[in-house]
Amino acid sequence: MSPNLELNQVVDRLNAAGADILNLAFGESRLPLMESLAELLSAAAYQTTYGPVAGTQAVRDAAAGYFGRRRLPTDPERVIVAPGSKPLLMAVQHAVPGDCILPQPCWNSYAPQVRFSGKTPIRVPIARGHGGVPDPDVLRDAIRSARARGLDPRLMVLTLPDTPTGTVAPPEAVRAVCAIAEEEDLIVVSDEIYRDIIHDPGTELLSPAEIVPHRTVVTTGLSKSLALGGWRIGMARFPAGRRGERIRAGVLGVASELWSTLARPMQEVAGYVFGGPPDVRQRLEASARLHGAVARAMHSVMVGAGALCRPPTGAFYVYPDFEPMRTPLAALGVTDSRSLQRFLFDEYDIAVMAGHQLGDEVDALRFKASTSMLYGQTPDEQLSSLNSADPVNLPHIRRSLTRVEAAVADLRSRCLAGRAV
Repeated sequence: MSPNLELNQVVDRLNAAGADILNLAFGESRLPLMESLAELLSAAAYQTTYGPVAGTQAVRDAAAGYFGRRRLPTDPERVIVAPGSKPLLMAVQHAVPGDCILPQPCWNSYAPQVRFSGKTPIRVPIARGHGGVPDPDVLRDAIRSARARGLDPRLMVLTLPDTPTGTVAPPEAVRAVCAIAEEEDLIVVSDEIYRDIIHDPGTELLSPAEIVPHRTVVTTGLSKSLALGGWRIGMARFPAGRRGERIRAGVLGVASELWSTLARPMQEVAGYVFGGPPDVRQRLEASARLHGAVARAMHSVMVGAGALCRPPTGAFYVYPDFEPMRTPLAALGVTDSRSLQRFLFDEYDIAVMAGHQLGDEVDALRFKASTSMLYGQTPDEQLSSLNSADPVNLPHIRRSLTRVEAAVADLRSRCLAGRAV
């Protein structure tokens, strides 16, 4: 089972039995449902017939408008909607031959999808300052090395903004990897599921589809930006031209055999949201402010404990590295990401996602923490988080941050005591 889903089920089961585990391992946006979307879904519930595999004309028109407002002019015929972006990413793996280049680390489902498609994942480390794209300085050599080993890299997945690092790759890095994709004739998949969660409106996100539009597939959805993970609404935008038509046709073939169509009521929701009405725009702005405030607070906690950590600029994650404490941590039995995850769980009742499960080096002391899990256990708490001008100091958020801070401070003090001995 996917490690993030498995760990989330374990935590839910233990908490239901009376435990008090703080879950920072699951990338779910814990925010309340918009009333307008609840009303739309209820009104559309009687639409029970199958629809077109790609989606209705209305939802694809709305999706085209969504992309157009983000500097990606789009013909509705180049759009497919689906039950989540995850199956679309999997379908692209089936539709495009050849092995796949992935940033290291990256979302934990990319590599299994590559393997399920009968291909080999080729991991290329990310740069020191950000994640989501392979380091351009090592990408070209990694491609040539893979070919020398008999592999056939033809596809590259990028994440903008990134999970697990919670960063937005700068335009110059995106341009550099796209130039290499052009030289090496790679199809680019730009996973932009977090595109509407950029903390500072002044932060520029440059999509690969703006640079190499003829070779870029863009995927996105509503799981993260509008906290609709359980509703499973995703979409993909395909390149114009013959190559894009082939990829889209391949994805439609997979879709027709696996999920048939996105449920009609969900298409009604998607059409409304992708149309960009005022209430959706306001929710996206409020969510981005909240995600940024809490992610920055968690970053301060981790850096204060002595970890290295990229400053978060998008999504709702931090990715601390406890390498500076390696020697004293070893005295506590912590020697890699697996044992670090276990130590935090056993000693402090805090669940995180170990870096090795994200394709990182096995012996690295890194993990992903999802700050979106701190917004409250009830809809009232979550709504107060969303509406607060100072969410970090709300009692329920401050309580969780203090708990994490106390845990990593205690870990640091135990390491310092070990050094003194």
